[in-house]
Amino acid sequence: MSSEPDTRGELDDLGPIDYLVIAFPGSHFTGEGLPLLVDLVDRGIIRILDLTFVRKDTDGTVVGAELADVTGDGRLDLTVFEGASSGVLGESDVAEAGALLEPGDSAAVLLYENRWAAPLVSALRREDARLVAGGRVPVQDLLTVLDSLDRLDAAS
Repeated sequence: MSSEPDTRGELDDLGPIDYLVIAFPGSHFTGEGLPLLVDLVDRGIIRILDLTFVRKDTDGTVVGAELADVTGDGRLDLTVFEGASSGVLGESDVAEAGALLEPGDSAAVLLYENRWAAPLVSALRREDARLVAGGRVPVQDLLTVLDSLDRLDAAS
């Protein structure tokens, strides 16, 4: 019998994992969305696996930013997110996120589990189902299609 912990069961119960890179042009970060993120975690809808901040300096250098360094105004309490690091996001991920930024911009890189979907995904895994495609429809694309449909309806 192995003395190593059995993490297979835990992995089978994971929901889908997503990531977001959220840019803050000019490093303007008010924190308005932070209570909403905390609410998603508190309600068990998501679980934050990693949360890190990156900044692209005016010379193009990309650096990871500590939570306390994101703003200097003293108004935001980001301590609730301290320790949100599974170790999955690495230096290459920070560099990739930084490449998406303009000089002077900052970004939050969020890796999270969709806990709301975990029971469904677990059941599908037990059925030996396999995800063969996935993606996200950008909101602006959806709005464009809906506007086009409205114009077609109005014309007919």
